Amino acid sequence: AVIAQKCPHIEVTVVDINEQRIAEWNSDQLPIYEPGLDAVVQECRGKNLFFSSDVDKAILESDMIFLSVNTPTKTYGIGAGRAADLRYVENCARQIAKVAQGDKIVVEKSTLPVRTAESIKQILTANSEGRNFQILSNPEFLAEGTAIQDLESPNRVLIGGDSTKEGQLAVDQLVSIYENWVPREKIIAT
Repeated sequence: AVIAQKCPHIEVTVVDINEQRIAEWNSDQLPIYEPGLDAVVQECRGKNLFFSSDVDKAILESDMIFLSVNTPTKTYGIGAGRAADLRYVENCARQIAKVAQGDKIVVEKSTLPVRTAESIKQILTANSEGRNFQILSNPEFLAEGTAIQDLESPNRVLIGGDSTKEGQLAVDQLVSIYENWVPREKIIAT
């Protein structure tokens, strides 16, 4: 929502497989409470911010895809009770690989363990069929209750990507989004 607010020239579509949650995002009763979020959504919804349960359509139409999904603690297997359960992230990567018809930039945005981008890259590369996927890591530094404020005025934005020419071009594209409201010296790209 903040990207849509700060970048009116960019169309942002938020997707979720939960149709009830999407209906709430499209109503005046948002499914979560975060101070200031309702005003941002009301300002942008229907203009350049859209909410949909049509995940495949959003993948097809997107140039850049942010993965912002739950990463609960594993309840079984190796690491149970300690490690992050990455099945939702991996399922999203598989869905992108299955549906995408062109090159995509995929940004891991959830709170994820180190090297998750490698797992996403393996899934996408194994299923690329001639498509080029660039995977970026862009961790958030948000606190509940101040998330909008934290996004509007971050003390830093971290963006990591491959050191290849294509990887750096993808990093530059994400940097160019944040530069709409974040001073360049606060955007750390690697």
